[in-house]
Amino acid sequence: MEKMKKNKGIFITIEGGEGSGKTTQSRLLKEYLEKLGRKVLLTREPGGTLFAESIRKILLSPDSRLVPLSELFLYEAARSQHMEEFIIPALKAGKVVICDRFTDATVAYQGYGRKLDIKLINRLNKEATFGISPNLTIYLDIDSKKGLNKAKFLDKESYGSDGDRIERESVLFHNNVRKGYLNQAKKCHKRIKVIKTQSTPLKTHMLIRKYLDAVL
Repeated sequence: MEKMKKNKGIFITIEGGEGSGKTTQSRLLKEYLEKLGRKVLLTREPGGTLFAESIRKILLSPDSRLVPLSELFLYEAARSQHMEEFIIPALKAGKVVICDRFTDATVAYQGYGRKLDIKLINRLNKEATFGISPNLTIYLDIDSKKGLNKAKFLDKESYGSDGDRIERESVLFHNNVRKGYLNQAKKCHKRIKVIKTQSTPLKTHMLIRKYLDAVL
């Protein structure tokens, strides 16, 4: 994949398992960048556009009975629309785009978690993103069981005490997802930076800023 040229915007993705603090860190990064005078688009996957947010509801609803391949195609459909409507225009306008989850999540969850063919996932990711890759990816690493308990406690999207459809998967599933992320980080070590979640969001944020400042 080709990375966006710096004069055409900077693309940053935040990855991590359930309860890793991605949403909090994404917001802290947005605040930090805006204080530096940068124009920022903060978005998420699946989501962003009206179409993609509708798909998000299907993907996360505990009532959805999706086979793994259908799940994969829905993520990619949402991503393609998201890129076309939101991310590409923002990058062309010179903005910093911060996206809560992106293609590495698909490799980790659908590849390592669902056991789908990773070569297929990589091909679909390339098509859905129009060949655009992040300049920097931050992977927030947390123990799977600890993260799941935290995510279900927060329950931001009101799916009940058992969490959303993904959070209801077994600890084994989420351990495989974590393994997928760590393997991705090894393969793409120049782009993906692994950060262990710290005792407070601010401490984690300060570690992220070191990598961000290098990109800026």
